[in-house]
Amino acid sequence: MSNELAHPLSTRFSEALVLAADIHRQQSRKGTQVPYIAHVIGVASLALEYGADEDEAIAALLHDAIEDAPAALGASAVRALIKLKFGERVLTIVEGCTDTDEVPKPPWRVRKEQYVARIEHEPPSVMLVSVADKLHNVRALQRDFRAVGEALWSRFNPEAGQAGTLGYYRGLATVFRRRLEKVQDGRLQVMVEGLEREVDALEDLVGAKGQWPLSNI
Repeated sequence: MSNELAHPLSTRFSEALVLAADIHRQQSRKGTQVPYIAHVIGVASLALEYGADEDEAIAALLHDAIEDAPAALGASAVRALIKLKFGERVLTIVEGCTDTDEVPKPPWRVRKEQYVARIEHEPPSVMLVSVADKLHNVRALQRDFRAVGEALWSRFNPEAGQAGTLGYYRGLATVFRRRLEKVQDGRLQVMVEGLEREVDALEDLVGAKGQWPLSNI
């Protein structure tokens, strides 16, 4: 039986869930038929379980909304819609979690190196949503590697592959750990420790260690 929340989620969260479902309606997880909204809901669930407030939970639902904005809307329209409906703080968190909104996207390695360099300096709310996102991704990578083995890497950008993917998540775990030294937020301590364990488990499963910075891949 559930307990009553001291600060229950409002209709804003419900509206954000509907918006996320609309934005990602035609999208699926890479190489699968799993609707992309499953990832979005999973990230919001993790954020809430680790203590996210409503703005942070809404941002978790919308963390890929700008980056993956449908062509019919465009990133600028999605950005404006988020600010109008949910406010500046939610938009700031989503912006902090956004890889890029350029079309076409810059090369994979450039985007990932820029993201890792930037995320280390983002505020705690951005870090919380980003760690939830990466935690959900790494767990999915473990599950899918068990299912399809080395074929998993063909789902991703050819610039990445196994070495790039493992290196990216090792780099994120490293910078999140460094960031903890400057951020006083108990929620993040537990989350980052969880991410480190999952990255370790992924490397053990694959039989290779992620290297960051990336070497020639």
